[in-house]
Amino acid sequence: MKPRISMITLGVANVARAAGFYEQGLGFPRMDAPPEVAFFTLNGSWLGLYGREALANDAGIPAPASSSGAFTLAHNVESEPEVERLVGEAVAAGATLLKAPYRLEWGGYCGYFSDLDGHVWEIAYNPAFWVGPE
Repeated sequence: MKPRISMITLGVANVARAAGFYEQGLGFPRMDAPPEVAFFTLNGSWLGLYGREALANDAGIPAPASSSGAFTLAHNVESEPEVERLVGEAVAAGATLLKAPYRLEWGGYCGYFSDLDGHVWEIAYNPAFWVGPE
């Protein structure tokens, strides 16, 4: 049986603009795809970007105005300085800083931002959790 890859697809207002944010702003590796969609390979999963209205139409639901903030996406990295760097790069690329990186009581380190479409991201370092390939 082939391994399965999970994909999270975000509905965005402008695919090209959002793809630029993830590719140039966050350094996510972009895959070849038609212009109406963008795909990025992540460690064990994919991130997809698709027009908000087209995505809602595919699901048969009304298109929301923007992200609700009802969930967060987390990106785990290998160190505290990497949390600082990635949150800073996201903000420099147009993200909104929601919570500057800070130390958690159990020893982790994280910060929060929202992307260009309001999707909330946590960038985290967990010293007890390996983030590399198996």
